[in-house]
Parts: sequence; C-alpha cells; structure tokens
Amino acid sequence: MATVNPEVQSASPAHEVIAVPPPELRIYSHSSLFYWWPVWLTGFVLALITRFGGTHVLIGDSEVWIHPSKNLGVFFGVILFLVIMITNVTVRGMASVIVILSVLFVTVLFAYLGWWETILGWIPHLAAYINMGFYLFLSTLLFLVWALSVFFYDHLSYWSLRPGQLTHVQVIGGEEKSYDTHGMVFEKISNDLFRHMILGLGSGDIHITTTGARREEILVPNVLFVGRHIKVMQELVATKPDAVPTTPA
Repeated sequence: MATVNPEVQSASPAHEVIAVPPPELRIYSHSSLFYWWPVWLTGFVLALITRFGGTHVLIGDSEVWIHPSKNLGVFFGVILFLVIMITNVTVRGMASVIVILSVLFVTVLFAYLGWWETILGWIPHLAAYINMGFYLFLSTLLFLVWALSVFFYDHLSYWSLRPGQLTHVQVIGGEEKSYDTHGMVFEKISNDLFRHMILGLGSGDIHITTTGARREEILVPNVLFVGRHIKVMQELVATKPDAVPTTPA
C-alpha cells in the first residue's frame, strides 16, 4: 500500500481561489442608416427583375436594360420616400401604422389598377423608368456604406454593463465614463412600429436614469433586440458586485 509522507503533504500548496470575470453586456447604438436596408435590398431585387424581364434600350452609344413597366420605378421611389420619412419624422403609436399603411395601400392599389401609367402621363415627357445599372450602382454604394456603419463604425462606441457599474467606452481615444448602477432605472422606448419593429427588426431606444449626487438622463438610440437587452440589464443591475462567483484554481 502506498503511503504519503506527512512532511510532503503539509508542504503542498493550498488551493488558490480565482475570481470569475464578472458578466458583461455590451450595448451598441446604431445610426439611423441601419434603417436603410430596405432601399438597397429593393434595389437589388428590382435589378434582377429588370435583367430577366426587361429589354435592351439604346441610349446614346450604350445599351441598357430597362423594364417596360413604370410600376418598378414608382415602387422603388415610394420605398425610398418612406424610408426617408420614417428615419427623419417620428410618428408614435397607431399614427405611424395608419400613415405607412395608407401610403403602401395607395401605391399597391394604383399599381394593380394600372393608374400610375395614367397619372404619370399627365405630366408631359415624364416616365418613371429606371435601368438596371442605376439599381445596381445605387444599391451597391448604399449597401457598402450601410455594412461599414453597422458592423464597424457603430462598434467604435458602446456601453458596457457589469454588476454595479455602467461604462461608456470610446474605442478611439480610449475614453471611458462610468456610472454606479445603484438605483439606476432603464426604460425601453419602442413605440414607433415601423421604424423599430419592422425596419429595425425589433430595435428600440433605451432611456437610462442615474441616481446619486449627479443625476443624469441618458438616451441610447437604435439598439437591436432591445427587449432582450433590457431583460439582461435588469438582471445585471440586480446582481451585487460581491456576489460574483469564484472558482478554485
């Protein structure tokens, strides 16, 4: 039977306790450019429709693909108009639903009845035709700017939430500003149906109210999956810093 030397046993180091890094939630605020994805997506789709359903038209010394229907150009123009309006004009609650649905209903109804051809014919020499090259050119440029903004530029500034502390981090310059989460209040603002729930894919704004000697109100706009973020934020705020678990080495 193997025996253990008591001297060797007593000389063995005690188990060290290593603190587990506290859980962290990073919150990214996106620019309004995020809501422009329907424009470049619609442009790519209409470019395909124009390529396979259009005809060659000679303009100057170049041949371009143009779809014979005026409805495509009108539809693209309406989508562009709606995105501009939604991202620049705030319409809350049911009012946003009524405005957007009314515009879409009139656009689709006029296209189905073929009235756009008549309406556009009232203005001499006006035809809402867009060639495939314009769809691709505009959509590609917009997509590149959109992707650069959403996946890179918007990540250069974020909010980091840990138990007991909320920190605003600026990646460039290394600037940080921290707030004590004791008594901090979080409020989800996502009552603009089309901007937040449809164009924003479940996004919203987060309103933060701090407490203490210096009370501040902070608005973090355009946060994706805002409902899930609020739930995690409430759990982290309820967790005390000294309650973070530790593990033996």
